[in-house]
Parts: sequence; C-alpha cells; structure tokens
Amino acid sequence: MPNFGAIGGVLVLVVLIVFLLLVIISNIKIVPQAHAYVVERLGAFHAAWNTGLHITIPFIDRIAKKVSLKEQVIDFPPQPVITKDNVTMQIDTVVYFQITDPKLYAYGVENPISAIENLSATTLRNIIGEMELDHTLTSRDVINSKIRVILDEATDPWGIKVNRVELKNIIPPREIQDSMEKQMKAERERRAKILDAEGEKRSAILIAEGEKESAVLRAEAVKETKIREAQGEAEAILSVQRAMADAIKLMNEANPSEQVIALKSLEAFQTAADGRATKIIVPSNIQSLAGLATSVKEIFDSETSK
Repeated sequence: MPNFGAIGGVLVLVVLIVFLLLVIISNIKIVPQAHAYVVERLGAFHAAWNTGLHITIPFIDRIAKKVSLKEQVIDFPPQPVITKDNVTMQIDTVVYFQITDPKLYAYGVENPISAIENLSATTLRNIIGEMELDHTLTSRDVINSKIRVILDEATDPWGIKVNRVELKNIIPPREIQDSMEKQMKAERERRAKILDAEGEKRSAILIAEGEKESAVLRAEAVKETKIREAQGEAEAILSVQRAMADAIKLMNEANPSEQVIALKSLEAFQTAADGRATKIIVPSNIQSLAGLATSVKEIFDSETSK
C-alpha cells in the first residue's frame, strides 16, 4: 500500500518551494531607464533606487512611489487675472519641469502637480496685477521668466526643477479684442496712407529732378549754340579783317598812285550810295574826285587808242 504520509510530506515541500520561488521572484525589482523607486522599510524611507536590478525584503520593504525622471509638461487651464488698469482676462500656462530628487518629491508635498498649478496661478495673478494691459500683451518673455524663477525657488523643497514656463494664450475680453482689432486696422490704414504719400512724394521729386535736368540740358544746349554762333561770327570778322589786311598789304606792296587811291575812294563812295542808307555825307573834295575820275578816263582812253 502506498505511504500517504510520505507523499503528503513531499507535496507540502513542493508547495513550500514554489511559494518561496514566487516570493523571491515577486521581490525582484527592475528599475527602468529614467525612473526611480522610493523604497520604505517598516514604514520609513529606506532608499531611492535608480536604474537596475534590486531585491526587496518580503513583508518588510515596500515601494512607496515610482518616479519618472523625464522632463514633464503640464498644461494648466486658463486662469482669470486682473491687470493694473482693471482689465480681466484669461491666461493659460504651460509648465516644463523635471524631478531631481525622488525622496523630496515623494515626501515634500502631498500633491505636487496640484501644488504647482496653484502656485503658478497665484504667481501669475501677482505679476499681471502689476502690469497694464498693453504691457502684458507685449511682455510674454518677461512674464515667463518671472514665473519660472518664482516656481523654481518654491519647488526646490519638493525635489522639482522648473525648466520653462510659457504663456500659451492671453485672452482679453471681447470688447477689448474688438477695440484692438479696430486699432490695428486703423494703424494698417495709416501706414498704407503714409506709404502712398511717400510714393507720391518720391514720384514728384523724380519728376521735378527730371524737369530740372532737362532745363539744365536745354540751357546748356542754348549756351553752346550761342557760343558756337559767337565763335563763327568772330571767325568771320577775323577772316574779313585778315582779308582787308591782306588787301592793304597788297596795295602797299603795289605802291599805288594817288590817282588809283582816289579812284578806289570814288568806288567806295558809289557802293555806299547804292546801299540802303537814307543819308549820305558827301566829302568836300568830291569835285576833285570827279576831276580825277575824268583824268583817269582820259588815260584809259589814250591807252586804248594806242
């Protein structure tokens, strides 16, 4: 007959071995990358495990909190804030933070995310309360920097590092938005008119400069024409003077007699008499000239008869 007592003892031993294996396996903990486990022993903080393999003591150690060391992003809902000039608007913030000390994060504050949200809301109200609406809309970077510094200092005891704070939306009241849109439209129209006026001014300046240059060129052309005419007249006069000088020179070289000179004078008088002058001054020796002309005629006649 089989020995049931021995069989029962073997079964109990197998169960105990399986139970021990399960207990050991269940107490083997592997901490993944960029995570940390906060471990308590008998209810008190024992250690903060980093990445790797760890073993807890059954019924003595327990993992109190699993903490992610990655940078986290929290988008808080819009918060009502009042500016210095009593304008109520909605502003929502985005906070980028990272856990640097798992122990402080686990024991520093009951609900860290809610604490950061409330702290950012109160800080935002304090900062915006010291600024007017126009300054608020144009000072996002200043507001972001102030909130980040205050949150970073306040969350140090919680093991949290606030890296950045961004204002996601700034939503003023509807009537303020309408007024701002009208102001922007008026500003755009004013700039367009200024650009049109500057364009017209530039065009008028270019036209005036063109007309000025054209007038200068015309004046220079007229001046050049007159200069050329004057030069031509001067050259003509010079040519006449040279011709007269050459004639006188030739006459001097020919050594003309008094009768020839008198005859030339008579011809010059005749030429003057045939002109358009209304008055002619007759020389006092006209009779002697006439007699001279008769003598010259007789000389030519005697020369011809020969």
